[in-house]
Amino acid sequence: MPMPETITVSQLNENIKYILEETFGYVWVEGEISNLRRPQSGHVYFTLKDEKSQVRAVYFKQFGRYQQGLTFELEEGLNILCRAKVSVYPPRGEYQLIVESAEPRGTGALQKLFEQLKARLAAEGLFDERHKKPIPFLPKNIGVITSPSGAVIKDVLSIAKRRFPSVNIIVAPARVQGGEAAAEVIRALKNLHADRRAEVIIIARGGGSLEDLAPFNDESLAREIYRSSIPLVSAVGHETDFTICDFVADLRAPTPSAAAELVVPEREDLLRKIGTLGHRIEAGFRRYLEDRRGEIIDLRTRLKDPRRILADRQLHLDVLKARLKTSLRHAEKELSAELDRLKLRLLHCRPSGQIEEKKKIINGINRDMQNIFSGRLSLLNQRLAKNAALLESLSPLGVLRRGYSITRSLREQKIVCRADELNEGEDINVRFAEGSINAEVKKIIEG
Repeated sequence: MPMPETITVSQLNENIKYILEETFGYVWVEGEISNLRRPQSGHVYFTLKDEKSQVRAVYFKQFGRYQQGLTFELEEGLNILCRAKVSVYPPRGEYQLIVESAEPRGTGALQKLFEQLKARLAAEGLFDERHKKPIPFLPKNIGVITSPSGAVIKDVLSIAKRRFPSVNIIVAPARVQGGEAAAEVIRALKNLHADRRAEVIIIARGGGSLEDLAPFNDESLAREIYRSSIPLVSAVGHETDFTICDFVADLRAPTPSAAAELVVPEREDLLRKIGTLGHRIEAGFRRYLEDRRGEIIDLRTRLKDPRRILADRQLHLDVLKARLKTSLRHAEKELSAELDRLKLRLLHCRPSGQIEEKKKIINGINRDMQNIFSGRLSLLNQRLAKNAALLESLSPLGVLRRGYSITRSLREQKIVCRADELNEGEDINVRFAEGSINAEVKKIIEG
């Protein structure tokens, strides 16, 4: 009996590997991750299982986490749908799945994906308040990214036109649900930036499940919103729904309708505020005028007439003259008394030499006194004349005597300072230093 053809174990495993890879190629497999390991090699090993069976799987590091659409971290207990090649690991003769891409499945998986992305973007600073741009107060052009046929755009248009009829809404259509929704929203956002008209952008969508809102938890969309140079409002879902777009946007609105109310001010409310501000400005200006008028009246009462000042100075000078005369009389009496005393002493002594000497002293004192009194009186007269001249120069009559005149409008009974305050043919009164005339304006010359 001839010997049967034999093969080695390695050949068997290689043949099985070839048959499996050629027969199955790539398959889509859904299951739960278990026994997950991350050795230093960088590969990820795990088991994919369901209620009845399990299969080994590996995700090689050369694929890269983002190169094949793996936008999340593989975790124990996570349900995924993966695209994998069926193969055999020849050294152990075990068949396995070589995973090239995967996406989470089910609400729990999506929630884990959401939390992972939220934590990573927050660590990068994409949610920081310092990056938030202010929403313009009264935008003329508002970009809205949403489905063009849904109820959301109708609500936004209705509210915006009701609140401020002249506002312009630029609709950038995009699908807001499904696998292509995130890419379409990104494209619409880029189109609005290229258009350059929108001063603020609203991304709007109605409520839905976590799966329905998945496009707005897309990392690429979040980074595109972060790079936006135009202020952006996220209005996705209901008030209790939160997406990654809400955190990275400049402002979150609980609903699309609320976004329209936040971005578009109410015209009637603005008009009321403008009216109130106008009344406040008018009242403030009136108070300012009254305060200035009171100050002018106070200054007028405190400002003395030059003639009164001159009269006060003259009175002061008269007082000084009276004091000087009194001092002179008093000094004269003292000198006379001293002279009498000396005469008595001379009568008793009769020293002719001393008499002559005393006469000289007395005559000298008399001259000094006269010189002192004369000089003092002359100085006072000079000061009086100087003050009188100063007051005369400050007096309006003094100005008129230097050739100036004062022109008064007979129609308005006020002093005219500029030519453009008069009209041709208007009657005026011109006051001179001596007298005045009435005249008629023939021609107004500017400048």
